[in-house]
Amino acid sequence: MTTPTNINPKDIRAHWAKYPGDKYVDGWASLWDSDTLPWDRGFPNPALEDTLIQRAGTIGGPIAQDGERRKALVPGCGRGVDVLLLASFGYDAYGLEVSATAVEACKKEEKENHSRYRVGDEKAGKGKATFVQGDFFDDAWLKEIEVPRNGFDIIYDYTFFCALDPELRPKWALRYTELLAPSPAGNLICLESPRHKNPLAPGPPFASPSEAYMEHLSHPGEKISYNDKGLVIADPLREPSKEGLERVEYWQPERTHAVGKDENGVIHDRVSIWRRHN
Repeated sequence: MTTPTNINPKDIRAHWAKYPGDKYVDGWASLWDSDTLPWDRGFPNPALEDTLIQRAGTIGGPIAQDGERRKALVPGCGRGVDVLLLASFGYDAYGLEVSATAVEACKKEEKENHSRYRVGDEKAGKGKATFVQGDFFDDAWLKEIEVPRNGFDIIYDYTFFCALDPELRPKWALRYTELLAPSPAGNLICLESPRHKNPLAPGPPFASPSEAYMEHLSHPGEKISYNDKGLVIADPLREPSKEGLERVEYWQPERTHAVGKDENGVIHDRVSIWRRHN
């Protein structure tokens, strides 16, 4: 499957306008079926690889104390490159996509380019990569896999938050509180992008400033207000909800995809790590 390079973003947005709200599943599936994949970079974001190496002390290694492999989830995994990277580092990794075509593309990537994903830790060895079709907000796909008893140890969100209609963000945050393992074992890794896009510009991808992640993940399920400039209205005195996630690390990555940089090569992407409150 070849990634088109000459797609007009306006065409994507006109297509997307036909699939508001929860209909996003059908919208993305139809893009896959028509081989319209302008978001596909063809390889994992190097910021994730650096995180797995440099922040291992925070997120923990791929093997739990009981000797079992820890479980990782990538919602909206695209061609599955990040799933395969996580598996190469020793995690049993699950990729979730809405389209049967996407799942087949993931399996093809694993079969044809497996040598690209070299073992990250010889002692841990490779974990297993599993790809499943389903709606992130529905439990049906969980019945098709070996669900971790306490939730997923690692969840990676990159091109998923920015792909969703902002109206779904409260639901997005709440879902992560349901899927993430308790602290400190469970870590949600967000590669926040695009942060430098005009918040009023149409999407997808929709502008994803760090303040939006903070407000939604601190108050999952709650409606978050945005002003007329498209920016989050944050109250610094507002306490996080009891169900909210806590940001435990936040930094500018040394490497990222080109789309996370401006015309001068300045990196605007950020990486954040979140946990459930104890």
